[in-house]
This record gives sequence, structure tokens and C-alpha cells, in this order.
Amino acid sequence: MTKIEKTMTVGEILDANRDVAPFFLEMGMHCLGCPSARGESVEQACMVHGVDADELVEKINAFLAK
Repeated sequence: MTKIEKTMTVGEILDANRDVAPFFLEMGMHCLGCPSARGESVEQACMVHGVDADELVEKINAFLAK
């Protein structure tokens, strides 16, 4: 996976690259294995946790580009 979008589910992203898990943990999403968390889009997860989805996607994509 070279780039993510905020419409992708957390599960899709983690399945493609587990190294991005710390980004979700950092925002307070500690139940990454839970079915409902894995089925949420990045945008939905960010809304629940009070995080800017565009900013998170930008950080993760910068990490993946390295």
C-alpha cells in the first residue's frame, strides 16, 4: 500500500501495513482488533476520537512514503 484515503477502513489499512498501528493508538483508538473499530472508516474513527482525519491521513501517507 502506497497511499491511504480517509474513506478506507481501519481494518483495510492495518491488513495492508501493520506498521501504521501506532498512529491509531496515538489518537486513542486502543481497540484495533475489535470488529467495529476495524470496520470504521478513518474518517469515522477520527470523528469519534476528535482527531482531524485529513491530518492523520497526511501523517500516515508521509510515513508510508518513506
